[in-house]
Amino acid sequence: MVYTVALTGGIGSGKSTVAAAFANLGTDIVDADIIARQVVEPGSPALATIVSRYGAEMLMADGTLNRRQLRERIFAHADEKIWLNALLHPLIQQETQRQMKQATSPYVLWVVPLLVENHLWQKANRVLVVDVSEETQLLRTTQRDHVTEAHAKQIIAAQATREQRLAVADDVIDNNGAPDAIALDVARLHAHYLELAHQADLQEKP
Repeated sequence: MVYTVALTGGIGSGKSTVAAAFANLGTDIVDADIIARQVVEPGSPALATIVSRYGAEMLMADGTLNRRQLRERIFAHADEKIWLNALLHPLIQQETQRQMKQATSPYVLWVVPLLVENHLWQKANRVLVVDVSEETQLLRTTQRDHVTEAHAKQIIAAQATREQRLAVADDVIDNNGAPDAIALDVARLHAHYLELAHQADLQEKP
């Protein structure tokens, strides 16, 4: 199994920016959010199942999933969130494993927003947390997603706390500043992960 670094952080923390910086250094990225979108693409069995349960209002005009509508539905009904997770998680896990097996870089960056919530951190060799203040989360989320502050707070409250994420972290990137400020942190960690992956590879060889 390829050496795996799990990258996580709350909404608006800048996980995508950090992941892109690692990708620029040649690291293969396996992104749970991207996979989650792939398994509900138009024509997929999962999307058909969702529409069958909730109706055509879950579709955008172009036939894609209305993610905001679905998010609002499951935030309001805990049992629906359980149902949706039972449908999607096995599909996401299957595709994740497929992509990891195809990776060619010395280590894989596995981007998992809900790493803590879904108790997945033990599936990685190392955990990297992108940490920001709640104020930064609120500002970025309202500007990026065009949602109200109240809705952004609801999303943050439904996620793991900063303390819970930091409790499982091996490494932390403070991303409260400008996006270009993380480049040195990423370069330092990339070199560290290459060494750790090399050591793990030597230990696996007979």
